[in-house]
Amino acid sequence: MQPVLIDLPDTIYTERLIIRAPRPGDGQQVFEATVESLEALRAFPASLPWAMEEPSVEASEIFCRTGASNFIARRDFPFLFLLRDSGELVGCGGLHNPRWKAGTFEAGWWGRSAWTKQGLVSEAVSAIVDLAFTALSAHRVEVFTDDLNPNAWRLCERIGMALEGILRHSRIEPDGTLRNTRVYSKIRQ
Repeated sequence: MQPVLIDLPDTIYTERLIIRAPRPGDGQQVFEATVESLEALRAFPASLPWAMEEPSVEASEIFCRTGASNFIARRDFPFLFLLRDSGELVGCGGLHNPRWKAGTFEAGWWGRSAWTKQGLVSEAVSAIVDLAFTALSAHRVEVFTDDLNPNAWRLCERIGMALEGILRHSRIEPDGTLRNTRVYSKIRQ
């Protein structure tokens, strides 16, 4: 089957969240969350190079519109993590780099600074990983996270992902510092 023919919900509901594909008009909310979280995002420039650029409403709107287009075309699966009761954006994430023949997807995310340490991002990432296995027939979901980002790799462990190894000096920061990458995965049982 061609990926574009896969029927896939663009919205997932969890206990506390609405997790949905971005839409035109979401840029302002993404911009506000990015600006609020910029210091935390810039702590990992080798993992989040986009955070090193100056944020703007226009760039955030481009992200949302491009994301919506890619979602429909089944090229990439970005999601916004929104509180069910208020609609406030608490993070973004998605399933990226689909390798359809192998049934493999890469999960990635970031959380809005004001809403971290409350389990919301773990709830969202767990839901999108489950979506990969159920709706996209994934055999494997993998995560590549900075070795110095314990919040990210502990989240992987909380949602049942296994550490496969550490890629030494696999990423480089803008100042030339080499960073190690932890590789986590979850496979279809």
